[in-house]
Amino acid sequence: MIKAVLFDFDGTIADTAPDLGRALNRQRVARNRPPLPIELIRTVASAGARGLLELGFNLKPGDSAYQAMREEFLSLYTEQLCEDTCLFPGIAKLLDQLDSQAIPWGIVTNKPARFTRPLMHLLGLHHRAGCIISGDDTAHTKPHPEPLLTACQQINAVPDRCIYLGDDIRDVQASLAAGMKPIVALYGYLGNSAPPETWGASGLIDHPGDLLHYI
Repeated sequence: MIKAVLFDFDGTIADTAPDLGRALNRQRVARNRPPLPIELIRTVASAGARGLLELGFNLKPGDSAYQAMREEFLSLYTEQLCEDTCLFPGIAKLLDQLDSQAIPWGIVTNKPARFTRPLMHLLGLHHRAGCIISGDDTAHTKPHPEPLLTACQQINAVPDRCIYLGDDIRDVQASLAAGMKPIVALYGYLGNSAPPETWGASGLIDHPGDLLHYI
């Protein structure tokens, strides 16, 4: 039986792409480049600054301009962190149902804590989550299993009795490495890698409420 549920944040719990995209497009407009459509931005939003800067400027870590552009992007994102960010439809009801069944749940994300924790407050979830593990809370980030195993320790859950819901192949890889049951949120961003059906997940859901079928 499933005794706990862990969630990725961007593209799984919250639709953060509009605010992430705004920061990227502010950078592009400042350099006389046209803004990118939100549909294109969504495909890489789960990869954060790294993915967005590659999309917007073909910049990668190690490139001479990358670090300065990353810091500028993060500063712009901080200025408008939660203008259009919202919970995905059905998430609020799902969390209510987990709470009503006394099933602990938490967040495990590669997003830095300086963004995750304020957003959890602004979305009204900070006091309900059993744990919030951000990208800089552990020595390794997903796809390494350490963040997920740390979350299990904090909510006193056994990994093989835990579901991890995410929208990126790294979420599935981390979940499998941790001995958890990975479920893919098909309503999320999904990235631009291989089709989700090939990621090796235990299940795929079209709507947050569908997760209850696995509990």
